[in-house]
Amino acid sequence: MVHNEIHAIDLAIIAAYLIAMVLIGLVVVKKVKSMDDYYLGGRSFGPLVLMATVCATIIGGSGLMGRAGVAYSSGFKAIMTALPYLLGMFIFSGFAGRISDVGRKFNVTSIPDLFEQRFGKTAKVVLGCLIAFTMMGTVASQVTATATIINMLGGEIGISYEMGALIACAVFIIYTATSGLFGVIYTDIFQFVMLILFVYILIPTSSLIKLGGIGNFVQNLAPELAKPYLDGSIVGDIITYFVFTLAGAEMWQRAFAAKNRRSAKEGLFLGTLAYGLTIPLVWFMGVVAHQLVPAEKLAAYGSTDAVVPALAIEILPVGLTGLALAGILSVIMSTADSYLIVSVQTCVHDIYKVFRPDIPEKKELRLTRVFAVILPLGALFIALYIKNAYNILMFAWSFYAAAAGLPAFAALYWKKATKAGILAGMGAGFSVTIVWKLLGQPFGLGATVPGAIACALALVLVSLATCKKHPSTFLDPREKAAA
Repeated sequence: MVHNEIHAIDLAIIAAYLIAMVLIGLVVVKKVKSMDDYYLGGRSFGPLVLMATVCATIIGGSGLMGRAGVAYSSGFKAIMTALPYLLGMFIFSGFAGRISDVGRKFNVTSIPDLFEQRFGKTAKVVLGCLIAFTMMGTVASQVTATATIINMLGGEIGISYEMGALIACAVFIIYTATSGLFGVIYTDIFQFVMLILFVYILIPTSSLIKLGGIGNFVQNLAPELAKPYLDGSIVGDIITYFVFTLAGAEMWQRAFAAKNRRSAKEGLFLGTLAYGLTIPLVWFMGVVAHQLVPAEKLAAYGSTDAVVPALAIEILPVGLTGLALAGILSVIMSTADSYLIVSVQTCVHDIYKVFRPDIPEKKELRLTRVFAVILPLGALFIALYIKNAYNILMFAWSFYAAAAGLPAFAALYWKKATKAGILAGMGAGFSVTIVWKLLGQPFGLGATVPGAIACALALVLVSLATCKKHPSTFLDPREKAAA
């Protein structure tokens, strides 16, 4: 068995971490007095709080474990596919202030809200369905990463892969369902500290000490793991990440939740900067595992997603192993809860309320908590059949990036965008992505590339053809302020 290096002290630390997450949610629930509190935390968050939640959300189980697994198997691909997301997020931080202003002055709480005010209810529901689909896939990728860790511990504590994943889901269900974005944000701060101290500092430092220094690492590094390269699959992933940042519903939510324009811009920028510093560290943890973790041991865990926890178990002493594994769990849960709260908001506020606009606020709040239980169970179902966090993530994101990235940006900035153009763009992007995948992704090119091109062409051409006869309402916060 490969589980004999986990000590009871480590398990106790992990259990204490999970209990702490539940307690934070139960304490913070007192802050939730309205739907604005549940979805946006009362629009009260400053730059440092936003920095922590942005960084913790970006990384996630797929961003840490999945990408480290990519580094282990494909080397530099882990960096090549991370840089476009980093660039996209820096660009996004530049217009986060405008998102915050639009949200406050027009009472916009989500991207579908923006679409409704500009393009009508049909556009809102279509985008809402796309977001719900994407968020479910993203939550599923985090469940998969969690299940991988639990599976590593299963032989030691007698809990199966499936049951462990269910336990982890139950934990973030509790604090997300009870306290909404307040619970998500405050647990993210705690998780951010755990992440930095016990994953990004502790594991790389301990790895170098174990190897005898950076010189020994470089000397024994396989050249193919450090060599930059590009192929159709990587190009597809690059486009997916870059375009996705334009319409990342979880980041729009944080911009809406900022207490002012400056906080939104600074918080998103600092959080992105912190994420950027972690990219080479994730690559390092993936490739250093070749030198420190026996191949047969990693193979016994069943997935390259297990690289980072396997590395922690291999090199860290009792106690620190538990803290590192708790830190890895914090990465996963900080992303899972963020996407879960967006999923809940989308299903209830952006879809259900279109058909039941007169629903009382108290009933809406109860309904959100019901969905906060149902949706993770659906994600768990997906995760049990597709047991690779990175693959699940890229599958879900490819459709959304192609269909929603450019329309979201157009809704915010382009006056000539119309309802017909937006619907045509989303339909073309989604359809071409499906067809491209069904064709087996010709030339090895990721499906997001042709999907995004089709979306852009349909959006621009149809909007220009219809803008004179059917112009849309443009939400300009400066004009609103002047009025």
